[in-house]
Amino acid sequence: MESIPVSAVTDDRPPAHLRPARTDEIAGASGTGRDTAGGAAVPTPARATGVGTAGTKGRRREGARGNPAAEFGFSGDPGQHGDPGDDMLHAQRVWDGTLATNRMDDLGVNAERQRVETKDVTASVGLLVDGWPGDVRACVESVLAYTGCMVLALDLGNVEGAGDVLDVLAGREPDRVRVWHVVETPHWLGGTATWGAARAKLLQLDTAEVHVFMDTSVVLVGDALTPLIAAVQEGAVAAGWKGRKPPGAERPDSGAEWLEAGPGKVPALTGDLMAVRRSAAVAALPEQARYGADADLELSLRLRGELVVPRTRLPVRQERVHAVADDYRLEESHRNHGRVLRMLEPS
Repeated sequence: MESIPVSAVTDDRPPAHLRPARTDEIAGASGTGRDTAGGAAVPTPARATGVGTAGTKGRRREGARGNPAAEFGFSGDPGQHGDPGDDMLHAQRVWDGTLATNRMDDLGVNAERQRVETKDVTASVGLLVDGWPGDVRACVESVLAYTGCMVLALDLGNVEGAGDVLDVLAGREPDRVRVWHVVETPHWLGGTATWGAARAKLLQLDTAEVHVFMDTSVVLVGDALTPLIAAVQEGAVAAGWKGRKPPGAERPDSGAEWLEAGPGKVPALTGDLMAVRRSAAVAALPEQARYGADADLELSLRLRGELVVPRTRLPVRQERVHAVADDYRLEESHRNHGRVLRMLEPS
């Protein structure tokens, strides 16, 4: 992988279209549950805030309408204001507002707004390709079909012809798919190409503001990336499909298994599908990780800023788990998890 030249690395240039990461939510800030070393202590329950809502306050209106509430199917006669001190009236207004928000989600209004707000944000999808050619094809084609993102793919040794599949896709969409081939095979197959080194190379090859970590076992069935990019554009350091919280955070009997977390702010994210500020990922990536299991948790814990899971259900499916030899998986995941546990220890 060292043979791949990196002609442009822009980490020292501030992202032009991203709001500053929310400094009141960075590691070590009060109430975040994440310490200054980038680790995550047992989190205090946090209210889900939702993401991708930039521009909803004070935005320009297109024109007054006589009874906008009626467009959503509920009452709202402009001539009947009621008593402002009426608690029942206040409750009705809150309920009507909630209905409006939910119905806007159903109608795709929020999704369209997010697309407009993030149209100038540059984003790339980074794929580490180490076999499973059928899954690779489905993954890449779904990104091309449902998003406008560039696909950056690093092929490790053309395992099972997966690299050949990438060449076909790149030939079909040369402006959207870029492929680099290396002769090194994956570490899990006895080769020298490790997860950390390969992911670091993809980050170096990328020049976008937002880098999307995506596993080739994941397939989009709709635009799942815009809500993630919108969350990052709004101030999160990373946004992902799946959130996680440390074992024992809520159930003392949960053993060593990390628990599902989200939507809203979460202590950690998995790397199946995760959008992150690229400059932050470069600094936080655990390059020493030889395999990806639990290395994604370590990456998200090392990011200094707010991690979120969108409250909107993302249109994503996972084809299958890409299995490797059990003894290798256990050894390497245990190695990675050991570093995660050390990050969780009180400083």
